[in-house]
Amino acid sequence: MLGVLVRPATADDLPALTDIYNHYIVNTAITFDLHPFSVDDRRDWFLNHSGGRYRLLVAADGRGQATGYASSSQFRTKAAYDTTVESSIYCRAEVVGRGVGTMLYRALFETLKGEDVNRIVAGVTLPNPASLALHERCGFRQVGAFSSVGRKFGRYWDVAWLERPLLIR
Repeated sequence: MLGVLVRPATADDLPALTDIYNHYIVNTAITFDLHPFSVDDRRDWFLNHSGGRYRLLVAADGRGQATGYASSSQFRTKAAYDTTVESSIYCRAEVVGRGVGTMLYRALFETLKGEDVNRIVAGVTLPNPASLALHERCGFRQVGAFSSVGRKFGRYWDVAWLERPLLIR
């Protein structure tokens, strides 16, 4: 997408990143958080993505405003899982479908190449054909689904699990 720059997130991005995420909390089942966060609530999350395996990248428009973000986070706390990260991606509703997510994921994977990462996993609430298509386009393959594991908006939701190796040969 022209005019979009992908870069590491800074503390100045935190209000915009919080707004982006809160939109999905309030309006969708894409995330299973139930209540919007304040910027202060998200500070620890932000600090947990300061480098190494755990990154936070931002897509910024021509004015420098965050239009989306991608992150890699700890998958599980047991040490044997250390070479697996869980990815997450969120974009402002008005840029969905314009290639920002693809740009973010490609940049995230490139950034992680120097790290000791073997697998990247992602969970996608179903139905979500746009997210599944994005993940497949970026090299993920669905490996299974959990049924009725999240309850939001008075109903249960399934979650598909996808994976990809960091280095695709």
